[in-house]
Amino acid sequence: MTLQIYNTMKRNKEPFVPLKEGFVGMYACGVTVYDLSHIGHARALVVFDVIYRYLKYRGYTVTYVRNYTDIDDKIIKRAQEEGVTYREIADRYIKEFDYDMQLLGMEKPTFSPRATDHIGEMIAMIQALIDKGFAYEVDGDVYFNVGKFPEYGKLSGKNIDELNAGARIEVDERKQNPLDFALWKRSKEGEPFWDCPWGRGRPGWHIECSAMSQKYLGTTFDIHGGGMDLIFPHHENEIAQAECASGKPFARYWIHNGFVNINQQKMSKSLKNFFTIREILDTYHPEVLRLFLLSNHYRSPVDYSEQNLAEAQSGLDRFYALLKDLDEMTGLNPGSALQSLGERKLVEELKAFSDKFSQAMDDDFNTAEALGHLFALTRNLNALVNQKKKFPTFQLAEGTRALAKQQFRVVGEVFGLFRESPQDYFQKQRDKGLAAAAVSQEEIEQLIKMREQARHARDFAQADAIRAQLLEKGIVLKDTPQGTEWTTKSS
Repeated sequence: MTLQIYNTMKRNKEPFVPLKEGFVGMYACGVTVYDLSHIGHARALVVFDVIYRYLKYRGYTVTYVRNYTDIDDKIIKRAQEEGVTYREIADRYIKEFDYDMQLLGMEKPTFSPRATDHIGEMIAMIQALIDKGFAYEVDGDVYFNVGKFPEYGKLSGKNIDELNAGARIEVDERKQNPLDFALWKRSKEGEPFWDCPWGRGRPGWHIECSAMSQKYLGTTFDIHGGGMDLIFPHHENEIAQAECASGKPFARYWIHNGFVNINQQKMSKSLKNFFTIREILDTYHPEVLRLFLLSNHYRSPVDYSEQNLAEAQSGLDRFYALLKDLDEMTGLNPGSALQSLGERKLVEELKAFSDKFSQAMDDDFNTAEALGHLFALTRNLNALVNQKKKFPTFQLAEGTRALAKQQFRVVGEVFGLFRESPQDYFQKQRDKGLAAAAVSQEEIEQLIKMREQARHARDFAQADAIRAQLLEKGIVLKDTPQGTEWTTKSS
């Protein structure tokens, strides 16, 4: 199946045909580094990380660019509040961002440019726009003249006349059109600045991404993306200034992910209804957050709630529990024949899984459907694995086990999951649970021993009381033929 991508510009899915066969250039707008990133940011970051991984899985050589906006009004405001330089703020939060990305298991982009390292390219683009009559300078500020670009609004579908009529924009008499946007801003007293032909100042936000994307990917490249909130005005303005400066098409495919909502509102710092990535990872394993964000199609909104995160936790636990069982099924006869009709059917399902996975991902990166196939496969694998647990003489062929683990490796490589051994994963879950329960492992084991003694003495009331005591602390007991096992509620 040919990879189909929903192109925001065309408002429908279309076959993906890169400019150069076998190669893909992709730019995703990064974060403004003035604070810790929240899970609304994480949604876009995980989406484009998976797209990057899948394109490589399909055999493309991908140049992936994700920038840092390290000069901005919010950065300057934060620096002034703390009495430090804008550079100190930017450096601090780039470091924090990179740490979050490491925790989330993100693949590093090919290039991670900082805006302030590309001021020269921005000045050159602005000068080209002035020379061609698309921009004008007023008192050290430079504006793009929206009226000179007839195609303005083609990405968002907005009409210039309607925008002008309903624009809630602070009136600036110096502008030729209320919608004209800043390419260069004259620096105020105490603000950072760079020298340029129009005096000391700094770039506008939109020009940064146009300049950086074309610097690393060329005048025209394959994929540009970000959150839906960037469609207008950011991406619309990027298109206008880039295409007017070069006279050539800008990005060919536009990809936009949906929001993370809480109480039916977009999660954002401006609404003060956000949770930082760091806050979530204090409680949940990083792969839980990834699984939660990938459980919906990237263009659909995803609703944040403790229940939805707990469901993602439970799903990830099921995957890792199966991988643990497969790891422990050692000593199988490599040459043994398949033991049952159920196993023969399972082998056929395992062989078909790769095609199902690719078909889902080729349909506009449908991670939700792909995960649905993985959950179905997990249910069927568990049914067969449980036979071996109940009947020691039952054997699962080594080839079946190896094929199952290989399919999980494929999903893991694309989705950024299953990066740990099951033993390490469950130990981390237990550690988090113990910390939350404020109980030591030694205390748990002592209470389990006391419960075993009570059961042996047929004092079942005492045994039940100990179980309830542990459950109140968040510790769940499970009696098995091999003895009593315990887990935490979060694991």
